[in-house]
Amino acid sequence: MSATTVADARGTDLTAVPRLRRAARSGAGRRILMLHGLGGKTTVWDRFVERADDTAELWDVDLPWRAMADSDGWGSLPDPVRFLVDLVDDGYDAVVAHSYAANLLTEAYADDRIPPRPTVLISPFHRSSPREFDWSVISYYLNDFHRVFEEALEVGETGKYPKAHRDWMALRLRDRIGPYGWMRFFETYLRSPFLDLGTIRAPLLVLSGDRDIAARPQDGRALAAGVPGARFELLAGCRHFPMVEQPGPVALLVNDFLRTHLLCDLPDLETS
Repeated sequence: MSATTVADARGTDLTAVPRLRRAARSGAGRRILMLHGLGGKTTVWDRFVERADDTAELWDVDLPWRAMADSDGWGSLPDPVRFLVDLVDDGYDAVVAHSYAANLLTEAYADDRIPPRPTVLISPFHRSSPREFDWSVISYYLNDFHRVFEEALEVGETGKYPKAHRDWMALRLRDRIGPYGWMRFFETYLRSPFLDLGTIRAPLLVLSGDRDIAARPQDGRALAAGVPGARFELLAGCRHFPMVEQPGPVALLVNDFLRTHLLCDLPDLETS
């Protein structure tokens, strides 16, 4: 797969190079691209990759909004969706996207900028009406932004550290994303009520955790309801990172979805 390069407002090239995370162990090896969210990194897919079906060829990529990347570069992009347009439209058979990347991908599909393909959106942000954005919503996502990163640090490999250390790391991550990164995220969220979801032709599976304090479960439900034929699944006991918290059930749902829309005759995955 080829690298994707987009210049930021200063003319600096932002480049993402997809890597083969795991080759197919059997079958045709359909290419699946995994996209992490804002402040995330490719390790969020570790537990999912272990349980993914043997016929899947898995790819991931460090995106410009990865963990500990300053946002004054990618945050200046007037059209962050463009980055995923070039990246996704490069021979992938299906996409699995988390959080912020899920929103950008949804926007790309709604604007018909990427050919449709089976897509899994995990913990997306969505509002059906602009009236759902009031001052309390803005205050919550601005002043409590660090809480999402506290959660990520708790369920990931950093969960072994004391809570005080994780909380400090969460604030550091928030500060590295900074105002530019936050603005790009919230602008994307604000645009969500205006997307013409009815035009999306990609087969869609939306997964939300019922304990998610960032992307509310009703966000995922509303998004799926607006896309013809989309399927919504609510994951009990999950927060914002279901593929880390419950990788077995997530893998089972993804496997079932790809069996229906892309792959054939897949064996059942383990639930553990």
